[in-house]
Amino acid sequence: MESSVRNANGHRFANSSIMLYYITLAEWTSTFPHSYFVLIFKAIMSEESASKSKDTAFVPEALPWKSRAAVPADQEALQHEEVSEKPVTHIAGTPDGGLTAWLVIVAVNLTLFSTFGIANTWGVFQAYYEENLLRQTSPSNIAWIGSAQYALIYLPALATGRMFDQGYFRIPFLAASCVIVTSVFLTAECTQFWQFFLVQGFSLGVCCGIIVGPALVVISHWFDRKRGLAMSFAAIGASSGSTVFPAAAQKLIPSIGFQWTMRVFGFILLATLGMANILLKRRLPPVNVSGGLFNIKAFRNTAYTIYCISGMLGFLGLYTELTYISVSAIAIGVSKNFAFYIIAIANGASTFGRLSSGLMADKIGVLNTMAVFTAMAGITTFAWPFATNESQVIAIAAIYGFSSGGFLALFALAAVALGDIEDAGRRVGMFMSLAAFGAIAGPPISGAISTASGGFVDAGFYAGGNIMCSAGLLLLARCLHLKRLWGKY
Repeated sequence: MESSVRNANGHRFANSSIMLYYITLAEWTSTFPHSYFVLIFKAIMSEESASKSKDTAFVPEALPWKSRAAVPADQEALQHEEVSEKPVTHIAGTPDGGLTAWLVIVAVNLTLFSTFGIANTWGVFQAYYEENLLRQTSPSNIAWIGSAQYALIYLPALATGRMFDQGYFRIPFLAASCVIVTSVFLTAECTQFWQFFLVQGFSLGVCCGIIVGPALVVISHWFDRKRGLAMSFAAIGASSGSTVFPAAAQKLIPSIGFQWTMRVFGFILLATLGMANILLKRRLPPVNVSGGLFNIKAFRNTAYTIYCISGMLGFLGLYTELTYISVSAIAIGVSKNFAFYIIAIANGASTFGRLSSGLMADKIGVLNTMAVFTAMAGITTFAWPFATNESQVIAIAAIYGFSSGGFLALFALAAVALGDIEDAGRRVGMFMSLAAFGAIAGPPISGAISTASGGFVDAGFYAGGNIMCSAGLLLLARCLHLKRLWGKY
């Protein structure tokens, strides 16, 4: 039989499953400072029992496997009433600032720093595994670890977006954060290919995906008119993490070894994700909208459909230059040591692209801004194979990083804008899941083209063509939504 238990904060656990979860989590956390995790647990389990206004009303979160009997008493009567599929969501009262709202942005920044930072360190790990731990495994097989990790950051958004709309946010976020930290520590102990694929590729990738999608959507709960600016500040975390973690790995592995490098990363993620769990919160109550996990009806909105196609094409070409620019630089005589820093230059430049794109989006519209930055990335991709010296490669890397950063910073905002706020999580999740197919297929296709042609010119034309088509479709989506040729959107 199910037991009924209340914790120190008065929260009722409807069955023993949640108790088992906390017991297991407590055993894992025993290796770390106890007071730190006590602070996290108290912050997460202490929900706001009363609010000052309807705009900040929050419905306590339930677990996906809770029964109907576990619904709070003050909401029990609603179970027997017919509820509209499009309830009022108080978006007009969006704070657009204030301490709590900006602390949420800090939390999202830390989330993207942790997830994309560790994922974009794969290039360093790939080289190390080929030369040391996995010398008997082919480079193409080793590459599947990184490909799976990166694709899985986007794919789970289909499920997590729907869960976010229904209110399942804090508990999945905490659980995934714990697994991410555990996976990083366990990676230090791996010695075989299947172990690295399971821990670093699958486990780390899935859990990063579980927390990224909801973190991007929750910004829309707190910002409306300044949403672009808020998203750009949050997105800086991804570019800074993608710069810090690879540089740290490149320096630490030769000095303290692979195992301790991973442990250092684990402690960094423990701090960053711990703070994110404390600060991150939603403002609007959860809504059980119709349509299931993958809402086909959303594609009746032609603008949203075109936008999803644009996203797939964009991701199909966007990562080609970032993947192969170091290889092409070495081919024209750039030293191997400096070639690594070309990626760091691109990631550093994307910080400025993410910030400036957010400022532009609030002025001229998110789709207009994305089209400009995407077209710039396409032109740079066309020019990349024709670089003949180190200075030209650096210039192309900087411009590419700046322009691609604008696209990556805003894609979630555009998906939110093309529909109702109560369905935003699922809509962003569908876009990210579809875009993941482009992200995972793009670099291998470009690599095959490069191998067949004996250079990067054809690959540059292929990737740049996809990116330019994406920019054109962004403008088409804007026209379809506004129902006129020009306008802010």
